Amino acid sequence: MFKTQEQVKIEYSRKVDEVAKQIGATKTFIDQLSLVRIGLFLLEVLFFILLLNSDNNGWRTLIQILLAIPIIGFIFIVRQQSKLDRKLSFEKKLLWVYQNELNILNDLENGYDNGKRFESQSHPYSSDLDIFGNSSLFALTNRCSTKTGNEMLAASFADLKSIDEIVLRQKAIKEMSDLTDKTYEFRANLLGHETSKIELIKDHLSTKLAAQLSFTRSSFFRFYVTLVPFISLFLILGGLFFGGVFWKFFVFFFFAHIGWNSFFSKKIDLVFYSFSGSSGLLNEYSKAIQWTEKQQWSSKYILDFIQMDSTVSEEIKSLSNVIQNFDSRLNLMIGSLLNALFLWDFRCCIQLEKWLQTSSKNVISSLNNLGQFEEIISLSTLGYNAPQWTVPQIESSFTLSAIALGHPLIKESSRIANNFSLENRPTVDIVTGSNMAGKSTFLRTVGINMVLAYSGAPVCAGEMKLSVFSLNTYMRIKDSLNENTSTFKAELNRLKMILTNVIQNENTFVLIDEMLRGTNSRDKYLGSKVFIEKLLGLKRAALFATHDLQLADMQLEYTTLLRNFHFDISIRNGEMVFDYKLKKGPCSTFNAALLLKEIGLSLD
Repeated sequence: MFKTQEQVKIEYSRKVDEVAKQIGATKTFIDQLSLVRIGLFLLEVLFFILLLNSDNNGWRTLIQILLAIPIIGFIFIVRQQSKLDRKLSFEKKLLWVYQNELNILNDLENGYDNGKRFESQSHPYSSDLDIFGNSSLFALTNRCSTKTGNEMLAASFADLKSIDEIVLRQKAIKEMSDLTDKTYEFRANLLGHETSKIELIKDHLSTKLAAQLSFTRSSFFRFYVTLVPFISLFLILGGLFFGGVFWKFFVFFFFAHIGWNSFFSKKIDLVFYSFSGSSGLLNEYSKAIQWTEKQQWSSKYILDFIQMDSTVSEEIKSLSNVIQNFDSRLNLMIGSLLNALFLWDFRCCIQLEKWLQTSSKNVISSLNNLGQFEEIISLSTLGYNAPQWTVPQIESSFTLSAIALGHPLIKESSRIANNFSLENRPTVDIVTGSNMAGKSTFLRTVGINMVLAYSGAPVCAGEMKLSVFSLNTYMRIKDSLNENTSTFKAELNRLKMILTNVIQNENTFVLIDEMLRGTNSRDKYLGSKVFIEKLLGLKRAALFATHDLQLADMQLEYTTLLRNFHFDISIRNGEMVFDYKLKKGPCSTFNAALLLKEIGLSLD
């Protein structure tokens, strides 16, 4: 059933309210358990006072037994509160996910990374088409929490793809879109973690951990560490029942174990500080991986990268448990006691080494796969939130046609859509019009929707068909003081890059907005004319926005290879009015002439 965007907003609002109520109920339960803890503490104090004031041996025995009840209850309550704290943390992140979707639909900022670090002036089109950075396509689309996910989403917008890959991605995105309601918990589990920590863990698992744990592989070392708990228990029991020599041996082993542990402390620290404090992170990543394991995937694109072994999430939980045990050494008193009695650090290192040998094979790839799922979820959520958008049809022959094509970064209430089609052969299309009439926005509208289409995502259009082009743009040319580059030199560098690309790739599509702004009007016209003639000679498709009507006159010479379009303007009640609709033919009305006429000056 087709939904409107307003219905999608209503769904998110309902989910925000539901999760907010869950959070309230969880907080209330935690507060109630806190009161119970206080009650158990007071009960323990009461039993202790009764014990001190009791003279009856039978009654004292009963009170001694009763003293254990508040302690057992207290331990149980603490564990329940710990579970509820984790539940509350997850619910808060889930609330953030829903609220963020609602914010985006209300034209507020997306809380995920905007991809500014991926900006590059040297890229063929990304800086001109607002692909990365503030108010960009990446900022609108991104739902990735992991470093891998962000990098893959950036690559999906920046890298050239084949027809087959685009079609496979479209099917994967469609499959994920049908599961959108199930993806929010997946995203919540990955939200809010320090991305560098998981990258550090992946690096150590793949390159360093095996060498760091080499000291645990001695057979005698493992045998003795396994035996130590039994030795400690034997000596304690012997000391309790027989005293004397047993206690002497116990003290000897106690300090010998502490010394042995200290001798290996540098090696243990190398292992420990690679994982310390990451138990909770790994638990939540394991839940996200478990979600991917439970789905019955059918699209080939997902099946090609997913790890089908359904035990990977359990393997990560096992690693999490080892790290949780290892974290006991953070408490100096408890850590020292555990090492003295059980060689605890050694035991944890041995457990890590065993895990590394038996369970780590698929973990790194599965952790990386989370990023691929995040990327697909980002693109599918974009289409889910804009149900009026359409999946473009990718053609093998030269094609570009669109009906009701709009700019995805302009809010729906202000967006003006246009129809546009290329001929069945490459042409250079000159777009003329006055300032603010819509030329630049139209070029960016065509370009950014092509980028969306090649990522496999839906496009902001009623219908779109296109073949795979190598996009090149010339729009926002900037000088550079650091590189001692003037605007004109920067323009020449950009033109050189485009010329190299159009010569090497016959499928190049060029978008140019007002060429050679850094020089005089005569050279600007002649340079633009010769560049257009070069594109015509190479039979390369281009959209060329300009104020120069002389360029539109080139159609007289190149009647079948060059087309004219325009955006016009009108004056109503002394105000300029733009309809932002693309029309055929060169522009005949410019705002400068109209505005001069308004103040009493006429241009002949």
